[in-house]
Amino acid sequence: MTIKDSNSVFIDPQAVIADDVIIYPDNHIVGKCVVGAGSVLMPGNIIEDCVIGEGCTITKSVLKQSRVGDGTSVGPFGYLRPNSQIGKGCRIGDFVEVKNAIIGDGTKVSHLTYVGDCTIGKRCNIGCGVVFVNYNGVYKSHSEVGDDCFIGSNCNIVAPVKVQSNSYIACGTTLNQDVPTDSLVIGRSRATIKEGRASLLLGKYAAEKLAKQSNQSDNKK
Repeated sequence: MTIKDSNSVFIDPQAVIADDVIIYPDNHIVGKCVVGAGSVLMPGNIIEDCVIGEGCTITKSVLKQSRVGDGTSVGPFGYLRPNSQIGKGCRIGDFVEVKNAIIGDGTKVSHLTYVGDCTIGKRCNIGCGVVFVNYNGVYKSHSEVGDDCFIGSNCNIVAPVKVQSNSYIACGTTLNQDVPTDSLVIGRSRATIKEGRASLLLGKYAAEKLAKQSNQSDNKK
């Protein structure tokens, strides 16, 4: 293996790392980790009791008790919590948190998403701001998403639900029921457009702000 800065890298004696792995500064590899051939650990990772496949790239992320398939990238700022299983050729992007979940081969979860207590199939696209809503305040529930599904940005998937393969969940949808195969789901309110009202509303807010500032000035006298 190639270690770019041995003074800033910690490797647990229990770890097994392939010969051609490249490890950049500020990496902590803790516990019984396995890192496969051709993988690159970019700066700033904490990896604990994980199995990382071949040809992976991990960047500024925290991985605990999880498995990452061959050719998958994680980060920057990804968080794999215990019992996360990421397939081959996946993308777990910036500010994505995964917990107790299985993600199939080729699925992409690119940014700002929480994937908790669920199973996602192969070749899915999970959009920005999607939340798998797994907790109702008392107990946690599990959701399932089939293969080749598209879940648009800012969707809430309220467990327990099953989304069958080849389905499309439009952005902004809150989903709390099962979805049949090859379905289009749109679950959002329609926008209300009131022409010529923007300036009136902003004028109202400006007057309220001015009145508030005037009152505060009078109170200081």
